[in-house]
Amino acid sequence: MSAHPTSHLSARLLERGKGPTIWWGLILVAVIGGLAYWCAGLAFTQKAGLSALTLAIVLGMLAGNTVFPALSAQAGAGVDFCKNRLLRAGIILFGFRLTLQDATAVGLEGIVLDAVVILSVFSLAMVVGHRVFKLDRQTCMLVGAGSAICGAAAVMAMEPVARAPAHKVSVAVATVVVFGSISMFLYPMLFPLLGLSPHEFGIYIGSTVHEVAQVVAAGDSVGVAAANSAVITKMLRVMMLAPFLILVSWWAQRRGWLGKGEDAQPAKASVPWFAIGFVLVVCLNSTGLIPPQFASALVEVSTLLLVMAMAALGLRTHASAIRQAGLAPLALAGVLFTFLLVGGWALNMLVARLG
Repeated sequence: MSAHPTSHLSARLLERGKGPTIWWGLILVAVIGGLAYWCAGLAFTQKAGLSALTLAIVLGMLAGNTVFPALSAQAGAGVDFCKNRLLRAGIILFGFRLTLQDATAVGLEGIVLDAVVILSVFSLAMVVGHRVFKLDRQTCMLVGAGSAICGAAAVMAMEPVARAPAHKVSVAVATVVVFGSISMFLYPMLFPLLGLSPHEFGIYIGSTVHEVAQVVAAGDSVGVAAANSAVITKMLRVMMLAPFLILVSWWAQRRGWLGKGEDAQPAKASVPWFAIGFVLVVCLNSTGLIPPQFASALVEVSTLLLVMAMAALGLRTHASAIRQAGLAPLALAGVLFTFLLVGGWALNMLVARLG
């Protein structure tokens, strides 16, 4: 007697990772992400500038190196779904944080500063990371993107472009946490020493500090004027994420960096379509046709999706892989942090004097 047709269907769905297995992974990731989201709302974590993204990957790594190995057979497909599909959806919806009008609030000086900082930091990461610290190009791209644009979110957005494994992404996120946290406390101490007005210092913060949450914390410590210009400059920097990813994707594939190995031949050029989606969402949000309440709700959805993606990434990150990465990624991030601190100040002073 043959088995019931539905049993065959269930088996096929399980094999493809589309049945109950994916739901177990989604539930696990949602629990970790929800905990991270709740912790991010606490007064202590807000004062420390720890975003839900950062907390999610930390909690995910804790679970990934303790309980998850025993659950991976049942939950692995769902975790991978969150790490890949939800990440791209979250990046697209991230565009509802921004409008094209944001660019006008900081003027041409903010646009030029952000563009110069992004290109110079990422270029420095690729040269110093590969030639001095002997890091693979995937790690250089991830650390460079996190330092140059918007911290963990930029690292996550770079992951599908660089085709990087989970442990390299986690290492890059860790460097953002370390040096971004230092920035929150160091920048307010530097304010009276650098000869910049609160508005100019806010632009300095927004154009050089890693995470959005860290920018908010550093700007608030200086004052309202600094906080306002810092956040606007930072969000403009975030808005450059999509064209930056498209440029890097084209350049990396032209150079043959995205094959199966360091010496792979150039692959056929492709476009990170989620980056195009991000730009389209920003343009849509700029029209004023989207009700503010609806846009705010979509921003919250974006945050939740990115938090779940970070939790999934943490679950797939093993401590042994991070140990194997060594201190070189941290050293590279330290070089980039120093460049942001000193070179960013020099650029801001130059633009302020020319303006």
